[in-house]
Amino acid sequence: MAAIPRTLGAIVTAPLTWIARAIDPPLRWWQRLTGLNGMAAVFLLPNLAIFGVFVLFPLVLNVVYSMTAGTNILLGDRSFVGLDQYQRLLTCEDYTQAITCREDMFWTAAGNTFFFVVLQVSMMILVSTITALILNRNIRGRGFFRAVFFFPVLLSPVVVGLIWRWILQRQGLLNLIMVNLGMEPEVWLNDRAYAFTATIGVSVWAHMGFYTLILLAGLQAIPKDLYEAAEMDGTPPARVFWRITLPLLGPNLAVVLVLALIRGVQIFDEVYVLTGGGPGTSTLYLTQYIYEVGFASILRNPGLAAAASILMGLVLVVLTLVQLGLSRRNEQRGSRQ
Repeated sequence: MAAIPRTLGAIVTAPLTWIARAIDPPLRWWQRLTGLNGMAAVFLLPNLAIFGVFVLFPLVLNVVYSMTAGTNILLGDRSFVGLDQYQRLLTCEDYTQAITCREDMFWTAAGNTFFFVVLQVSMMILVSTITALILNRNIRGRGFFRAVFFFPVLLSPVVVGLIWRWILQRQGLLNLIMVNLGMEPEVWLNDRAYAFTATIGVSVWAHMGFYTLILLAGLQAIPKDLYEAAEMDGTPPARVFWRITLPLLGPNLAVVLVLALIRGVQIFDEVYVLTGGGPGTSTLYLTQYIYEVGFASILRNPGLAAAASILMGLVLVVLTLVQLGLSRRNEQRGSRQ
């Protein structure tokens, strides 16, 4: 019986062994010719090729599109206009009043995105921190609750949007519960304030598990000796949190802050399924504006959408640089200690 698994293993590994023997001579020759650095280039080349085809080339193409005009998709059918698309987006009499801008929908989406990011990221950090602190305690069923809070992260954003749309729509579950309790139903997704609040709440619910996991890892990395010493000194719990937990959790909070900011700026999937950007333009965010202008509108303008995506990309680059700066500063601080 033991011979059968060995035979199957030999059959499975035989092609791999043949391929390894076939490529071994040229790899040895290349290593003798270029050294270890040359071998590193060989193994990096497939990744660089994939990066170039699927990241770098689309980025360059997007920049080219942003300097053209017209409704056609093919570059040969589009006219070169230089920076006119950027000028169209950035021309405003009063940047605080979207209606005074040449492309007022862009600034409406930018304003909605700004307020969404500020409120959603603040709520995300607060809820994730509280949840991580609770799950870090020695409570009954801790593993189960950790899995429950992380479960929404595994769901597709479209599924998240559909679930909450079924809950919040006029004939949805929430209104059914309210009617059974003798309350008047609400039009949650048809009211501007309710719809905007719903997008924030749904986004927090869907993604807080990921950030909670990051903060929970940071909490578990804090030495227990510090808490034991504080307990022996009779330090109040609030003082322990502000003097020990929060400072040592700072690097994780910085990572969560930047990742949540980037995710908030890119919000699209669940909001598009949940509200479609409505009612009106109350939940129209930048990514949906780019999608609408570039693909969904009757008078589509891929050049304008590309310019808007470049501007949004610059914001994300700034946020990424902030994350790298914070990480580097935390590493230097840790090395000094």
